[in-house]
Amino acid sequence: MTTKERIVEEALNLFSIKGYKGTSVRDIADAVGIRDSSLYKHFENKQEILDTIVETMKRRISDMSDNLGLPPDGKLQEAAEVYAAYDEDAMVEFCRKIFLFYAKDPFVSRFWRMGNMEQFRNPEVYAVFHKFFLVDGLTYQTALFAAMSKKGIFIDEDPEVIAMSFYAPIFFLLSKYANDTEYEASALKLLDKQIRALYRIYRRK
Repeated sequence: MTTKERIVEEALNLFSIKGYKGTSVRDIADAVGIRDSSLYKHFENKQEILDTIVETMKRRISDMSDNLGLPPDGKLQEAAEVYAAYDEDAMVEFCRKIFLFYAKDPFVSRFWRMGNMEQFRNPEVYAVFHKFFLVDGLTYQTALFAAMSKKGIFIDEDPEVIAMSFYAPIFFLLSKYANDTEYEASALKLLDKQIRALYRIYRRK
């Protein structure tokens, strides 16, 4: 791991524990084991470190999508075809993989914790989290389910409603079980029930 990568890792760890405002550049440098002046060779300021954390998150999400065989953003028709090929069991397994990625990936889980903390501390940092997990995620899912409805895969229902039915339980379970080390079995059981119910309600017979 390069020094720049270590700075990003240690910064995210501190942000997820002490908050963005509660973490100084010196704190980050100390955690990495370098001087402040050395850190500034890699980043101009703390904001640039946060921006890099966000970009790293985007890459990790993209890599996860690639690993699951999903087409990249902007390829909604291709993504709709992938979803169309899933039966109920395959959809449940797919959603489990997404959930466990967000819950257990070390980088993503710390980003999640940081974002939730900043909801009441730093509106600007929380806005990044809000856009990333709520606005962008729901927008993509709405467009995807609209494409699936047009293809006759789902019934003719408001795609935003379908997206909320799909996305909201995952977000809720991540929030509910974020700090529970014994959460996994209970969370997956509830997730399975929700996805099976959604599949039966909206999938065209």
